[in-house]
Amino acid sequence: MSEIWFRTGEATVLAADGQYTDAMPEVLIGSTRGPVGQAFAGMMGQVQGHTRMFVVRDLNQLVRPSTMMTTKATIHTAEYVNLLGGVVQAATGDAIVDCVIEGILPKDGLDDLCMIIMIWLDPRCAEDANLDQKDLYRTNYEATKLAIARAIKGEPSIDELIANRKTVKHYALEDIIEY
Repeated sequence: MSEIWFRTGEATVLAADGQYTDAMPEVLIGSTRGPVGQAFAGMMGQVQGHTRMFVVRDLNQLVRPSTMMTTKATIHTAEYVNLLGGVVQAATGDAIVDCVIEGILPKDGLDDLCMIIMIWLDPRCAEDANLDQKDLYRTNYEATKLAIARAIKGEPSIDELIANRKTVKHYALEDIIEY
């Protein structure tokens, strides 16, 4: 059985100029026999507007550890679903496999682990005639790898959070709160 019981991570990778391809995955990693496994199994049904799917790299290429992805934004169009189940799913799957190759995720015991990844895909992507799908792939690939690595390492640590409490602020508060 894996020693990874319940780990969380997130990352943000910003889009190229003029694109809506920011990626902000949130990752939950843990044992299939623990609370993450229970949450994973509980996601097997669908919720209107928030598609849930296994992460596959391509047809018949389910990643290991088994990973379920879902959206943070409500899905309204088939174009959005195509981006989510195409470019974003491929980038996420490639990142997961590369995490195993690079030793970020342990190869031994992978079948005892599962992951849930909540995906941010800006709804404007599906409407953008000039969408750069290579940038959409890049941001999701990089952010997924970083979020998984942070989950495994427990980053940021509480000491880091305490040390930067007065210097790092949420971007939405820049003009609202002074530190």
